[in-house]
Amino acid sequence: MDKLPLEQARFLLSAHTLAQLPPAGVPEIAFAGRSNVGKSSLINRLLGRKGLVQASSRPGKTRCLNFFALADSAYFVDLPGYGYAQVSLAERRHWGEVVAAYVEKRSTLVAVVVICDLRHELKRHDFELVAWLRHIGRPYIVVYTKADKLGRSQQERHAAILDAGLNIGREERILFSAQTGQGRDALLAQVQARLAAALQ
Repeated sequence: MDKLPLEQARFLLSAHTLAQLPPAGVPEIAFAGRSNVGKSSLINRLLGRKGLVQASSRPGKTRCLNFFALADSAYFVDLPGYGYAQVSLAERRHWGEVVAAYVEKRSTLVAVVVICDLRHELKRHDFELVAWLRHIGRPYIVVYTKADKLGRSQQERHAAILDAGLNIGREERILFSAQTGQGRDALLAQVQARLAAALQ
């Protein structure tokens, strides 16, 4: 595929149920991570668009699947943050059911970008997400964000610990900073490659 039309990215719709998903057509890249991990900031940086994806200081704000259209080339899908407790059990269960069905069955989903906070130890939900994606055979891209909060040697040390926890090699993840742009080109290249492969 040609270069992604990032400058044409626009909000398409929010889906609270599977029935509200747009018709399957163009390939999709989904973004998943714990609440407050910097997911919205990462997507905005990736698109080069400030404020297109609404970030919030209140964890758990994203309670639906938000679709962003890149012209007619692809969709970026912002999944609800997981691991946030201050919502009802019924609502958390509903999110889980909708997201699980989307990730497992959506024919046009080509990869899930799994976002972890580089500063912290591996969380159980992050480990379980990667293990589940492996189990169902869904391709994924691991990104450790907020890299600007650590020095270079700390980045590598923390990343190595997360790598070991997820059982991945250093070439299988990207260190990213929404503030400085570190890792943006590497992530864009992987996203572009996944989308291109889906169209072959």
